[in-house]
Amino acid sequence: MHMLSPDQDFRYMGLNDLMTEIKQDQSCFYGDEAIENKVLNQVLLLVEDKISEVKNQAVKCLGQLIKIIRQPQMETVVDKLIEFSGGQDEELRDISGLALKTITAELPPDGKVAVTACAKLTPKLLGQVQNPQTPPEALVETLSILSILISRFPALLAGSSFDPPPLTALAPLLSHSRPVVRKRAIITLSQYVPISPPELFNEVLTANVFPYLGDSAHLEKQKTAVQLVAAVARHSPSQIAGVLGQIVPGILKAVQKDDDELREGSLQALEAIVLRCPTEATPYLEGIVQAGNQYIKYDPNYAGEDEDEEMADEDEDEDDEELDDEYSDDEDTSYKIRRSATKLLAAVIGTRPELLTPIYKSVSPILISRFGDREATVRLEVWATYATLLNQTAVYGLPQGKDDIRKRKRDTETSDAAETLYTLLQAQVPSMSKALLSQLKSPKTPPATLQAGFSLLQALLSVLPGCLTNQVPLIFSTSKTVLSQSPTTTTSTLHLTCLSFLALFFSTHPPPVFSASLPTLTPVLLKSVGERHPRISSESLRVFSALLTALKPIKTADWIDSVYDQALSKLTNHDTDAEVRECAEDCIADLWVAATDIMRSKGGKEWESICRLTGKTDGAVKVVTKVAKEVSVENAWVNDVVAWLLNLLKRGGRQGKLEIYASGIPTGLAPALVSQVKPYISTSDIALLSQALDILALLLNLAPKTTFPEIEKHLLTTIYEISHSPLFTTNALDSLLSFYAELVKADDQISTHVVPNLAISVEKAPKSEASPANVARCIAQIVKSQPNVAAGTIAEYSKNIKKSSKAKTSLVVLSLLIVGELGRFIDMSTQKDIFNNAINHFGSEQEEVRIAAAFAAGNIAIGNLREFLPAIVHLAESDPKKRLLSLHALKEVVTHCDQGQLEGVAEQLWVPLFENSETSEESTRNVAAACLGKLATTHPSRYLPQLHARLREPSASTRATVVSAIRYTFADNSQSYDELLAPLLVDFLSLMLDQDLTVRRLTLSALNSAARTKPHLIRDHLASLLPSLYKESVVNPNLIRTVQMGPWTHKVDDGLETRKTAYETMYTLLDTCLAKLDLHEFLSHILPGLADDSDEVKVISHMLLFRLAQVAPTAVSQRLDEATPQLEKTMKGASVTKDTVKQDLERAAELQRSALRAVVALSKIGSGVSTRFDAFVDDVKKSPTWGPEFRELLSAQ
Repeated sequence: MHMLSPDQDFRYMGLNDLMTEIKQDQSCFYGDEAIENKVLNQVLLLVEDKISEVKNQAVKCLGQLIKIIRQPQMETVVDKLIEFSGGQDEELRDISGLALKTITAELPPDGKVAVTACAKLTPKLLGQVQNPQTPPEALVETLSILSILISRFPALLAGSSFDPPPLTALAPLLSHSRPVVRKRAIITLSQYVPISPPELFNEVLTANVFPYLGDSAHLEKQKTAVQLVAAVARHSPSQIAGVLGQIVPGILKAVQKDDDELREGSLQALEAIVLRCPTEATPYLEGIVQAGNQYIKYDPNYAGEDEDEEMADEDEDEDDEELDDEYSDDEDTSYKIRRSATKLLAAVIGTRPELLTPIYKSVSPILISRFGDREATVRLEVWATYATLLNQTAVYGLPQGKDDIRKRKRDTETSDAAETLYTLLQAQVPSMSKALLSQLKSPKTPPATLQAGFSLLQALLSVLPGCLTNQVPLIFSTSKTVLSQSPTTTTSTLHLTCLSFLALFFSTHPPPVFSASLPTLTPVLLKSVGERHPRISSESLRVFSALLTALKPIKTADWIDSVYDQALSKLTNHDTDAEVRECAEDCIADLWVAATDIMRSKGGKEWESICRLTGKTDGAVKVVTKVAKEVSVENAWVNDVVAWLLNLLKRGGRQGKLEIYASGIPTGLAPALVSQVKPYISTSDIALLSQALDILALLLNLAPKTTFPEIEKHLLTTIYEISHSPLFTTNALDSLLSFYAELVKADDQISTHVVPNLAISVEKAPKSEASPANVARCIAQIVKSQPNVAAGTIAEYSKNIKKSSKAKTSLVVLSLLIVGELGRFIDMSTQKDIFNNAINHFGSEQEEVRIAAAFAAGNIAIGNLREFLPAIVHLAESDPKKRLLSLHALKEVVTHCDQGQLEGVAEQLWVPLFENSETSEESTRNVAAACLGKLATTHPSRYLPQLHARLREPSASTRATVVSAIRYTFADNSQSYDELLAPLLVDFLSLMLDQDLTVRRLTLSALNSAARTKPHLIRDHLASLLPSLYKESVVNPNLIRTVQMGPWTHKVDDGLETRKTAYETMYTLLDTCLAKLDLHEFLSHILPGLADDSDEVKVISHMLLFRLAQVAPTAVSQRLDEATPQLEKTMKGASVTKDTVKQDLERAAELQRSALRAVVALSKIGSGVSTRFDAFVDDVKKSPTWGPEFRELLSAQ
């Protein structure tokens, strides 16, 4: 065997061959146990080899063997390696420690091998930790291996008992004489705290922390105590949260002691406490912020700065640099303290949105004063902290200019709070921007610093657009310096960041601010457009697009010609990158819109390149559309473009609708275009069908004489055949109605043919493919556009609903729908029999007829409320069998009447609706509640108190109706009655505490609606509402019952719908009331949803995590340890058994995709916070099933 060879190369290759064989086929090792043992012992012998390369290869080989060897063999390996690692041979000790690390890192996460390894290895390692003879270097390696075990197999270790327990074995090392052992022991011990009994941890605290936080404590012991607090806060915050009162005051005193290492450790401990124990840390925040503010300025070796003064004026930058050199000292570690203080302040800013206003007053000025810290790492950390402050302001500040404030001005207090935040930021922008730009202007500034600076400027503009008006010369000169350099692999990202910032700058500042300085910048921007790097070229074109949009209209500018030439060059070059080409097309469009006169003189060469028939043409269509909409184009251009579009259609292009803005259209266009549109008159693609119908309607409007004959001849029959399709969306149906309106306007006679043909087409269609309601709407549109056919249409279809009619059911349904649609705008009081006949059909045996009859009666009543409404109300009151249908008819009245009409009849409807809702039948109650909600908005001062008065009715049905009615009032976005609703709303929502489950569910639904449409009314009451909401998010075992289904038993959770509504409500609150949520508590109620038995609840929980990753990254990243186990379980998928069916696997796959979206979002913000989550993400990335989708989602988000 090669491994026995005296030649080191043969021994190395022998190990390599063995490892390769195992990787290819694990079964190759199995066979005669004696031979297996012989091979294994030989590998172990080679761990002691004299040649380092052979040793390392033997270690790698053990990493593969450990996955497949038998249990006794594994014990042999572990015993041997532990024996080596505790020996006196330093080299052997190191290599065996590496071998143990490799083994623990390579153990398969599931399977018996891991269980056995943990059970056998952990006690031996703990024994080695306790052995006083173990050398310090071996102790460090042993502690590292224990850390790997607990991070990879927490569940296995938690389920085992060890003698001695890990904390008991590890605690004495906190007093070890070697600092390196103490530090490693702190990390390992903190990782074992979550699986240890609380009383053991309390003993550790009592012995190693509490005594050493006093003023007279031994310095080294105090450092250890503080570092232990920080480590435990990171790994097991719940264990330490309860004793912070005994810890934090001592740490705040320790930070004032004159020892840099202790200061740094104290600041890091405070940061961990702020992040991981937010609720318990609240009482100490003032002192914590003071410590951060004090030590962010800590620089005892830099005598040139007064702590309480802002940094020297930026004009003295050169002097500052000289001073920096003078005080540069390799032994100076004060920067570590400043960096830790900065991170502490960042933790407070990132997790305490309620403190943003005081932070702007007390912390922000100090951060700005440290923008020029002489240590680059600290400087960048300060900038990153300020970026966090800006991001928090963007999320929680409700910036002015958004619809929520500009249009509605609906929440005075919130608006004031937002204004305060933004006013504070606005006041600090001059000093902040000046301090930042002074750090960027030097030609010697490193690329990483420049990139961080431009990123911060971009964040500032995103939050406060247009705020850099006073810094234009410095911004332009710094940008010019950056862009003048040719980009390299290390500086290309800087170029992109700079260009992205400039695009935002131009789009948010008025031209007078920058036009004078523009000539200094345009030459380097033009140079960037010509760069070979495609992303830099495309980003430069985007800058010019933003500049053109800002400056329009432009009469003269010397750079316009250059931009045009560059863009044209990109379009005519066949090798141009797709993204660059798209940006060049957009830039041409912006040139036409902003500098129309100049572009008209260019000869139109660009359109030859844009209007091509090969390659991607989507962008070209958008460009053409933009120019057509915003520029007064010539007919010749329109004709050329239309010809191009027609060619695209011939080639099967899925381009958007064509809108022609000209005085007229060419004679031959209509026939050509109609023939090209014909293939899209199909329900196979509803979006394209909608656009095709829009084109036809536009042609009928612009050129009725030439278009109508073509449509009648080639398309009308096809359009009849699709008009009854149930696939029409709201937008597509609107397009269809517009088409019919233009059609009958184009020809006076056609309407008499269209109406019967539509009716015939729906009658002939299979029932599953027919929507008589759509046809009825089309016919109503035709009558509305050509009123002269109204009488004939009514006469034709009203006869089908007479008692004596022998019409088949489908025709009766269609006729009822048609007379209903017509009755909405035609008074039928002279033909009362039509209304009476509709009412008679309430007694029909067919449900579809009954529903259509209710629709007809309600809509006919709208045409003359005084005549017909009393009959429907009487029917609702007097005939229990027809009550539900009568209520449906009343719902039609309430839904489609205008506000003025409703006010007149509200009183007439209110009492009967309420009386008829007091039934246990939920469908009846829902209809009545919808009507009551709508009516309440017609006269809120009268009806809201009446609803409020019924809140405490003994009947659960009445309470359910009340809360449902209130929910329907939220559909009205009007604020006219907000003042009346505000004082009553909390009482309505207090029904979340109702004894009846249905009432609670409906109240949660009402809260959801209020959060979506009227968040300003509930924000200040969330403190009292949230406990009830959170309570409903918890599984209630009392609502779970077992149902017998044949030989099987099945569990039914009656509380599931309520729980789902609770989670949906939490999702809405996250969007509309984020600033009022305690995110720590909020997350505590989201995370259990990841383990819910309902897939729907899990999906909502995934969505919540996804959203939180965007709006509260710091808060959610601190809970990744808790979220990871359930996300791991979901990503494993469904367990396949003999009863598993295809639908189960599809459902599991969909749930996995939902979890994956959350994991991708969390991976962007959580890297490095949770080792378990990081390991999980690595596994997902490596997964052949989910790895590609993970990367795709990562690039898309």
